[in-house]
Amino acid sequence: MNFDEIEKQILCEVADLSEPPDGAYNFRVNGKSVGRKSTDNINVIPKTDKSGLDIKIEAGKKNETVHIPVVISTSGLKEVVYNDFYIGDGAEVLIIAGCGIYNCGGFNSVHDGVHRFFVGKNARIKYVEKHYGFGPGKGGRILNPTTEVYLSEGSEAFLEMEQIKGVDSTIRTTKAVLQDNAKIFIKERLMTHGRQTAKSDYEIELAGKDSVADITSRSVAQDRSMQTFSSKIIGANKCRGHSECDAIIMDSAQVYAIPSLDARNVDAELIHEAAIGKIAGEQLLKLMSLGLGRSDAESRIINGFLK
Repeated sequence: MNFDEIEKQILCEVADLSEPPDGAYNFRVNGKSVGRKSTDNINVIPKTDKSGLDIKIEAGKKNETVHIPVVISTSGLKEVVYNDFYIGDGAEVLIIAGCGIYNCGGFNSVHDGVHRFFVGKNARIKYVEKHYGFGPGKGGRILNPTTEVYLSEGSEAFLEMEQIKGVDSTIRTTKAVLQDNAKIFIKERLMTHGRQTAKSDYEIELAGKDSVADITSRSVAQDRSMQTFSSKIIGANKCRGHSECDAIIMDSAQVYAIPSLDARNVDAELIHEAAIGKIAGEQLLKLMSLGLGRSDAESRIINGFLK
Protein backbone atom coordinates (compact mmCIF):
# COMPACT_ATOMS: atom_id res chain seq x y z
CA MET A 1 0.00 0.00 0.00
CA ASN A 2 1.51 3.27 -1.17
CA PHE A 3 -0.21 6.42 0.12
CA ASP A 4 0.57 9.97 -0.96
CA GLU A 5 1.00 12.76 1.59
CA ILE A 6 -2.67 13.82 1.51
CA GLU A 7 -3.86 10.26 2.00
CA LYS A 8 -1.42 9.81 4.88
CA GLN A 9 -2.76 12.97 6.52
CA ILE A 10 -6.32 11.70 6.26
CA LEU A 11 -5.42 8.30 7.71
CA CYS A 12 -3.66 9.96 10.61
CA GLU A 13 -6.66 12.20 11.33
CA VAL A 14 -9.46 9.63 11.09
CA ALA A 15 -7.73 6.46 12.29
CA ASP A 16 -4.49 7.57 13.95
CA LEU A 17 -2.56 5.42 11.47
CA SER A 18 0.80 5.96 9.81
CA GLU A 19 1.28 2.35 8.68
CA PRO A 20 -0.83 -0.83 8.40
CA PRO A 21 -2.00 -1.83 11.90
CA ASP A 22 -1.89 -5.11 13.72
CA GLY A 23 -5.09 -7.10 13.45
CA ALA A 24 -7.66 -7.15 10.68
CA TYR A 25 -8.17 -4.20 8.34
CA ASN A 26 -9.48 -2.87 5.06
CA PHE A 27 -8.24 0.36 3.48
CA ARG A 28 -10.59 2.00 0.99
CA VAL A 29 -9.17 4.79 -1.19
CA ASN A 30 -11.16 6.62 -3.87
CA GLY A 31 -13.78 3.92 -4.20
CA LYS A 32 -11.47 0.87 -4.18
CA SER A 33 -9.98 -1.46 -1.60
CA VAL A 34 -6.20 -1.01 -1.65
CA GLY A 35 -5.37 -3.32 1.24
CA ARG A 36 -7.18 -6.00 3.20
CA LYS A 37 -6.22 -8.44 5.92
CA SER A 38 -8.09 -11.13 7.83
CA THR A 39 -6.79 -12.86 10.95
CA ASP A 40 -7.37 -16.20 12.64
CA ASN A 41 -10.30 -14.73 14.59
CA ILE A 42 -11.63 -12.10 12.18
CA ASN A 43 -12.70 -12.71 8.61
CA VAL A 44 -12.97 -9.68 6.29
CA ILE A 45 -15.02 -10.68 3.25
CA PRO A 46 -15.92 -8.46 0.27
CA LYS A 47 -19.60 -8.39 -0.59
CA THR A 48 -20.53 -9.83 -3.97
CA ASP A 49 -23.86 -8.05 -4.52
CA LYS A 50 -22.85 -4.47 -3.64
CA SER A 51 -19.96 -2.37 -2.43
CA GLY A 52 -18.85 -3.22 1.08
CA LEU A 53 -17.73 -5.91 3.49
CA ASP A 54 -18.94 -8.69 5.76
CA ILE A 55 -16.74 -8.76 8.87
CA LYS A 56 -17.09 -11.75 11.17
CA ILE A 57 -15.57 -11.98 14.66
CA GLU A 58 -15.33 -15.46 16.16
CA ALA A 59 -17.27 -16.19 19.35
CA GLY A 60 -15.40 -15.90 22.62
CA LYS A 61 -12.38 -14.05 21.23
CA LYS A 62 -11.07 -11.10 23.26
CA ASN A 63 -8.98 -7.99 22.54
CA GLU A 64 -9.61 -8.09 18.79
CA THR A 65 -9.18 -5.03 16.55
CA VAL A 66 -10.48 -4.05 13.09
CA HIS A 67 -9.56 -0.92 11.11
CA ILE A 68 -11.74 0.13 8.15
CA PRO A 69 -10.78 3.72 7.21
CA VAL A 70 -12.03 5.41 4.03
CA VAL A 71 -10.06 8.03 2.08
CA ILE A 72 -11.40 10.22 -0.73
CA SER A 73 -8.98 12.58 -2.48
CA THR A 74 -10.78 12.91 -5.83
CA SER A 75 -13.26 15.70 -6.53
CA GLY A 76 -16.65 14.47 -7.74
CA LEU A 77 -16.45 10.92 -6.36
CA LYS A 78 -19.74 9.65 -4.92
CA GLU A 79 -20.16 6.26 -3.27
CA VAL A 80 -22.36 4.21 -0.98
CA VAL A 81 -20.67 1.45 1.04
CA TYR A 82 -22.37 -1.27 3.10
CA ASN A 83 -20.43 -2.94 5.92
CA ASP A 84 -22.00 -5.64 8.11
CA PHE A 85 -20.36 -6.81 11.34
CA TYR A 86 -21.19 -10.15 12.95
CA ILE A 87 -19.83 -10.37 16.50
CA GLY A 88 -19.96 -13.84 18.00
CA ASP A 89 -21.23 -14.61 21.50
CA GLY A 90 -18.83 -13.46 24.20
CA ALA A 91 -16.41 -11.73 21.81
CA GLU A 92 -14.79 -8.36 22.50
CA VAL A 93 -13.65 -6.13 19.63
CA LEU A 94 -12.51 -2.58 18.90
CA ILE A 95 -13.60 -1.26 15.50
CA ILE A 96 -11.87 1.86 14.15
CA ALA A 97 -13.71 3.43 11.23
CA GLY A 98 -13.72 6.98 9.90
CA CYS A 99 -13.67 8.81 6.60
CA GLY A 100 -11.73 11.80 5.34
CA ILE A 101 -12.36 13.81 2.17
CA TYR A 102 -9.87 16.06 0.42
CA ASN A 103 -11.58 18.10 -2.27
CA CYS A 104 -9.51 20.37 -4.51
CA GLY A 105 -12.07 20.69 -7.31
CA GLY A 106 -15.49 22.10 -8.07
CA PHE A 107 -17.60 18.96 -7.76
CA ASN A 108 -19.11 17.47 -4.60
CA SER A 109 -17.39 14.44 -3.10
CA VAL A 110 -19.79 12.20 -1.18
CA HIS A 111 -19.36 9.12 1.00
CA ASP A 112 -22.44 7.39 2.43
CA GLY A 113 -21.49 4.56 4.78
CA VAL A 114 -24.04 2.08 6.13
CA HIS A 115 -22.71 0.04 9.05
CA ARG A 116 -24.77 -2.68 10.71
CA PHE A 117 -23.69 -4.49 13.86
CA PHE A 118 -25.17 -7.82 14.90
CA VAL A 119 -23.82 -8.36 18.41
CA GLY A 120 -24.05 -11.80 20.00
CA LYS A 121 -24.95 -12.64 23.58
CA ASN A 122 -22.63 -11.17 26.21
CA ALA A 123 -20.39 -9.71 23.52
CA ARG A 124 -18.81 -6.26 23.76
CA ILE A 125 -17.90 -3.80 21.01
CA LYS A 126 -16.32 -0.37 20.90
CA TYR A 127 -16.85 1.53 17.66
CA VAL A 128 -14.89 4.71 16.91
CA GLU A 129 -15.90 6.81 13.91
CA LYS A 130 -14.19 10.08 12.94
CA HIS A 131 -15.04 12.34 10.01
CA TYR A 132 -12.75 14.97 8.54
CA GLY A 133 -12.67 17.20 5.48
CA PHE A 134 -10.33 19.74 3.91
CA GLY A 135 -8.99 21.03 0.58
CA PRO A 136 -9.04 24.27 -1.45
CA GLY A 137 -11.80 23.26 -3.89
CA LYS A 138 -15.28 24.76 -3.93
CA GLY A 139 -16.89 21.33 -4.22
CA GLY A 140 -18.61 20.00 -1.13
CA ARG A 141 -17.25 17.44 1.32
CA ILE A 142 -20.34 15.42 2.23
CA LEU A 143 -20.53 12.49 4.66
CA ASN A 144 -23.74 10.65 5.56
CA PRO A 145 -23.14 7.77 8.01
CA THR A 146 -25.89 5.32 8.94
CA THR A 147 -25.27 3.08 11.94
CA GLU A 148 -27.53 0.24 13.04
CA VAL A 149 -26.84 -1.77 16.18
CA TYR A 150 -28.68 -4.94 17.21
CA LEU A 151 -27.70 -6.03 20.71
CA SER A 152 -28.46 -9.52 21.96
CA GLU A 153 -29.00 -10.45 25.59
CA GLY A 154 -26.28 -9.15 27.92
CA SER A 155 -24.23 -7.47 25.20
CA GLU A 156 -22.71 -3.97 25.29
CA ALA A 157 -21.85 -1.35 22.68
CA PHE A 158 -19.76 1.81 23.09
CA LEU A 159 -19.99 4.26 20.18
CA GLU A 160 -17.75 7.30 19.78
CA MET A 161 -18.87 9.50 16.87
CA GLU A 162 -16.73 12.51 16.08
CA GLN A 163 -16.79 15.09 13.29
CA ILE A 164 -13.46 16.87 13.50
CA LYS A 165 -13.81 19.70 10.98
CA GLY A 166 -14.24 20.58 7.33
CA VAL A 167 -17.39 18.55 6.57
CA ASP A 168 -19.82 20.74 4.61
CA SER A 169 -22.92 18.61 5.03
CA THR A 170 -23.71 15.54 7.10
CA ILE A 171 -26.77 13.52 8.05
CA ARG A 172 -25.85 11.14 10.84
CA THR A 173 -28.44 8.42 11.43
CA THR A 174 -28.09 5.96 14.31
CA LYS A 175 -30.57 3.26 15.28
CA ALA A 176 -30.33 0.53 17.90
CA VAL A 177 -32.49 -2.27 19.31
CA LEU A 178 -31.57 -3.76 22.68
CA GLN A 179 -32.63 -7.08 24.19
CA ASP A 180 -32.59 -8.14 27.87
CA ASN A 181 -29.75 -6.65 29.94
CA ALA A 182 -28.11 -5.08 26.87
CA LYS A 183 -26.44 -1.66 27.14
CA ILE A 184 -25.45 1.04 24.67
CA PHE A 185 -23.39 4.15 25.38
CA ILE A 186 -23.05 6.80 22.67
CA LYS A 187 -20.79 9.87 22.70
CA GLU A 188 -21.05 12.39 19.88
CA ARG A 189 -18.66 15.31 19.32
CA LEU A 190 -18.96 17.69 16.38
CA MET A 191 -18.10 21.16 15.20
CA THR A 192 -19.51 23.18 12.31
CA HIS A 193 -18.44 26.49 10.83
CA GLY A 194 -19.05 28.61 7.73
CA ARG A 195 -22.35 27.54 6.22
CA GLN A 196 -22.01 23.88 7.11
CA THR A 197 -25.01 21.80 8.13
CA ALA A 198 -25.11 18.80 10.46
CA LYS A 199 -28.07 16.67 11.44
CA SER A 200 -27.86 13.91 14.04
CA ASP A 201 -30.81 11.55 14.29
CA TYR A 202 -30.88 8.88 17.02
CA GLU A 203 -33.55 6.26 17.64
CA ILE A 204 -32.95 3.70 20.38
CA GLU A 205 -35.48 0.98 21.21
CA LEU A 206 -35.13 -0.54 24.66
CA ALA A 207 -37.02 -3.72 23.87
CA GLY A 208 -35.50 -5.95 26.52
CA LYS A 209 -35.90 -6.07 30.26
CA ASP A 210 -33.26 -4.07 32.17
CA SER A 211 -31.76 -2.67 28.98
CA VAL A 212 -29.87 0.64 29.23
CA ALA A 213 -29.14 3.48 26.81
CA ASP A 214 -27.08 6.63 27.36
CA ILE A 215 -26.59 9.25 24.61
CA THR A 216 -24.35 12.28 25.11
CA SER A 217 -23.85 14.92 22.42
CA ARG A 218 -21.54 17.92 22.63
CA SER A 219 -21.31 20.34 19.74
CA VAL A 220 -20.08 23.77 18.74
CA ALA A 221 -21.77 25.79 15.96
CA GLN A 222 -19.84 28.75 14.57
CA ASP A 223 -20.37 31.41 11.87
CA ARG A 224 -23.62 30.74 9.96
CA SER A 225 -23.65 26.97 10.34
CA MET A 226 -26.71 24.98 11.34
CA GLN A 227 -27.06 21.92 13.56
CA THR A 228 -30.00 19.68 14.40
CA PHE A 229 -29.92 17.08 17.16
CA SER A 230 -32.88 14.69 17.28
CA SER A 231 -33.11 11.80 19.72
CA LYS A 232 -35.88 9.30 20.35
CA ILE A 233 -35.71 6.70 23.10
CA ILE A 234 -38.42 4.06 23.14
CA GLY A 235 -38.92 2.31 26.47
CA ALA A 236 -40.80 -0.88 25.64
CA ASN A 237 -39.86 -2.75 28.80
CA LYS A 238 -38.44 -2.21 32.27
CA CYS A 239 -35.42 -0.12 31.23
CA ARG A 240 -33.36 3.05 31.69
CA GLY A 241 -32.71 5.62 28.98
CA HIS A 242 -30.89 8.95 29.11
CA SER A 243 -30.22 11.51 26.40
CA GLU A 244 -28.15 14.69 26.84
CA CYS A 245 -27.45 17.44 24.31
CA ASP A 246 -25.06 20.30 25.18
CA ALA A 247 -24.21 22.89 22.51
CA ILE A 248 -22.21 26.10 22.30
CA ILE A 249 -23.61 28.57 19.78
CA MET A 250 -21.50 31.36 18.31
CA ASP A 251 -21.81 34.19 15.79
CA SER A 252 -24.96 33.74 13.63
CA ALA A 253 -25.24 29.96 13.91
CA GLN A 254 -28.42 27.99 14.63
CA VAL A 255 -28.86 24.92 16.83
CA TYR A 256 -32.02 22.82 17.19
CA ALA A 257 -32.52 20.18 19.88
CA ILE A 258 -35.48 17.85 19.38
CA PRO A 259 -35.92 15.34 22.23
CA SER A 260 -38.45 12.53 22.18
CA LEU A 261 -39.23 10.03 24.91
CA ASP A 262 -41.67 7.21 24.18
CA ALA A 263 -42.56 5.19 27.28
CA ARG A 264 -44.49 1.99 26.55
CA ASN A 265 -44.00 0.32 29.91
CA VAL A 266 -44.80 1.53 33.43
CA ASP A 267 -41.25 0.63 34.53
CA ALA A 268 -39.49 2.55 31.78
CA GLU A 269 -37.28 5.33 33.23
CA LEU A 270 -36.47 7.86 30.49
CA ILE A 271 -34.70 11.22 30.86
CA HIS A 272 -33.70 13.92 28.39
CA GLU A 273 -31.50 16.97 29.04
CA ALA A 274 -30.67 19.79 26.62
CA ALA A 275 -28.67 22.98 26.97
CA ILE A 276 -27.72 25.53 24.31
CA GLY A 277 -25.78 28.67 25.10
CA LYS A 278 -22.83 30.89 24.37
CA ILE A 279 -19.37 30.74 25.89
CA ALA A 280 -19.55 32.05 29.43
CA GLY A 281 -18.09 35.54 29.75
CA GLU A 282 -16.33 34.75 33.02
CA GLN A 283 -14.45 31.89 31.34
CA LEU A 284 -13.19 34.22 28.62
CA LEU A 285 -12.22 36.90 31.10
CA LYS A 286 -10.30 34.44 33.27
CA LEU A 287 -8.22 33.13 30.36
CA MET A 288 -7.69 36.59 28.88
CA SER A 289 -6.49 37.82 32.25
CA LEU A 290 -3.75 35.19 32.00
CA GLY A 291 -2.50 36.76 28.80
CA LEU A 292 -4.45 34.94 26.06
CA GLY A 293 -6.11 36.81 23.21
CA ARG A 294 -9.85 36.41 22.75
CA SER A 295 -9.59 33.93 19.85
CA ASP A 296 -7.03 31.78 21.68
CA ALA A 297 -9.19 31.81 24.80
CA GLU A 298 -12.25 30.75 22.81
CA SER A 299 -10.27 27.94 21.15
CA ARG A 300 -9.16 26.57 24.50
CA ILE A 301 -12.68 26.64 25.90
CA ILE A 302 -14.06 24.90 22.81
CA ASN A 303 -11.35 22.22 22.83
CA GLY A 304 -11.99 21.49 26.48
CA PHE A 305 -15.75 21.37 25.94
CA LEU A 306 -15.47 18.87 23.08
CA LYS A 307 -13.13 16.46 24.90
